[in-house]
Amino acid sequence: MSDFQTHASILEATGQKQLCQRERFEKVRTLVHSSSESACRGLAAEVASLIRGRAAAGETTVLGLATGSTPVPFYRELIRLHQEEGLSFESVTTFNLDEYYGLPRDHPESYFRFMCDQLFDHVDLDPARIHLPDGTVAMEAVYDHCLDYERRIVEAGGLDLQILGIGRTGHIGFNEPGSAADSITRMITLDRVTRQDAAADFMGVANVPRSAITMGVGTILEAKRLVLMAWGANKASIVREAVEGRVTDQISASFLQHHGNATFLVDEAAASSLTRFRFPWLVGPVEWDAPMKKRAVVWLARKLGKPILKLVDEDYNENGAGGLLASTSEAAYEVNIDIFNRVQHTITGWPGGKPGTDDSRRPERSEPFPKRILVLSPEPADALIGMGGTLSRLCEQGHEVKLVFQTSGNLRVADVAALNFARVVIEMAETSQSPEWESQTAYARSIVKAIDAKGEFGTDPDFVRKLKGLILRGEARDATSACHLRYHDNHFLDLPFYEIGRYRRFRFEEADAAAVGAILGQFQPHSIYATGDASDPSSPQAIAFRAFTAAWASLAGSAFQADSRVWLYRGRDRPFEAHEIDMAVPMSPDQLEEKTESIRRFMSINEEDLNAPARNREIAATYDALGMAEYEAIEAFRRWSPV
Repeated sequence: MSDFQTHASILEATGQKQLCQRERFEKVRTLVHSSSESACRGLAAEVASLIRGRAAAGETTVLGLATGSTPVPFYRELIRLHQEEGLSFESVTTFNLDEYYGLPRDHPESYFRFMCDQLFDHVDLDPARIHLPDGTVAMEAVYDHCLDYERRIVEAGGLDLQILGIGRTGHIGFNEPGSAADSITRMITLDRVTRQDAAADFMGVANVPRSAITMGVGTILEAKRLVLMAWGANKASIVREAVEGRVTDQISASFLQHHGNATFLVDEAAASSLTRFRFPWLVGPVEWDAPMKKRAVVWLARKLGKPILKLVDEDYNENGAGGLLASTSEAAYEVNIDIFNRVQHTITGWPGGKPGTDDSRRPERSEPFPKRILVLSPEPADALIGMGGTLSRLCEQGHEVKLVFQTSGNLRVADVAALNFARVVIEMAETSQSPEWESQTAYARSIVKAIDAKGEFGTDPDFVRKLKGLILRGEARDATSACHLRYHDNHFLDLPFYEIGRYRRFRFEEADAAAVGAILGQFQPHSIYATGDASDPSSPQAIAFRAFTAAWASLAGSAFQADSRVWLYRGRDRPFEAHEIDMAVPMSPDQLEEKTESIRRFMSINEEDLNAPARNREIAATYDALGMAEYEAIEAFRRWSPV
């Protein structure tokens, strides 16, 4: 997907928003890199050059910094440049975008603590040059504190470069929908979606602060240079709206269209909804290979609200897809039949392959049968959310299914679950009045004491996290039993990156890949189901997927690999679009209810996860609109091949 833009200067925009014809729908300069790591290396190198150049001239560099998972790889590269290549930050002054209101600076989820962990404590920044809004200032003093923050930015000479991320509501900083273009630093009430996105960090949405202090849109736009970073497919839709849509206060990132030196820096997944990638035939010539034909025809049918077989020549010619017909020298009828069959052949009620049948037009091969099926679930609920119905089918059809929970998921377990367990133990001891319960009672009381001591937002000690992980194991086993998996079909890896980390702070470890590799080598599966390929790079899903791909690469040449297929599913990430689907597994109403029940058995589940069956209904409705058979719901998969 990337092109020459990968090598374009990030900071030195020329004022020309589009660099070629393919970008003509984009209203702000957008550079696409193959990965977040590549993008962050390029940006960090240019920031280092900026700092060194200004320092050599005796000048200060004023950086505006962002928090959240998005800039983490950028900060890690700056640290590497400092530690390995001598980049000094002695001449740098920093201003952060925002801070939660009500959190002390030593709170584990405060942005001050985050910045210390991710950057400040690892470079030679002068603490006196570090500026963040103060989330503990008295309410009556907030207004003056915000004005003082504005004054300090001006006194520093203004922001030379402001780093930004983008939230699902399109916010920059905490400038939620409705923020004006000339807004300044102020207190703001956080949007419901923003709080939901932070729920995992705070062990539940109820614990997420409701307010924050943020730089305003106007303050941000006064920076000399702006770079907005976005990673992962979940950001693709809002990136498209901010880059190609109209400027609106409902998407504060869209205001960057009016800045003379603003750049969106994105990876391929975050760029995937831009017109030049999603509908490339609308911006220039394309190679009409089989995937491109399928994408265009499915798009045209959905755009016009027609089944595939009802499209006519005029539909193609009048909607920018006439080049497809010209390239094939075929009429719409022949193209329609070809694509209809391709879509139809993705549908199967036998996700493990149907024995004794012609499999030439089926997604999965018929032999061997039964198969060894390995399902990788980054966090325990992911596999049930993404493919609970298919799990049930695979078990019912006689395959040997091993469900591997790559992480314990303990960070998603609420305190109340651990407290309930501990209090039951204490009450059992009090009821029995037996000395045999003394050690159990001591343990239970230590759980209660630790949770009370950490307060509402504190960090769990290891023994509390261990208990929460075990609680989630029980929920996972109960949930999978609804999908006909047996107790011993579940395997828990507890990958190290998760057990020693926190959200936004996870780091991939070689031991993670080794643990997944051991499972692959021992089980030697015929089919593998995995997810996380399109997730935010710092999420548990993305790191768990990286552990799989690293393990797969380490086993290159293994005998089982030649006969093994890998299928991608979507758990908490953006669902596949119709043209991306290589296997569609239908579900009846009863099967969908069975899946819904399995998800409900997780106590620590949010409303969005419970809505997974609705997404399955939407996929079925899309297939129905394309002219396929009508189903209650469909789970979708895409075939993965290593690059």
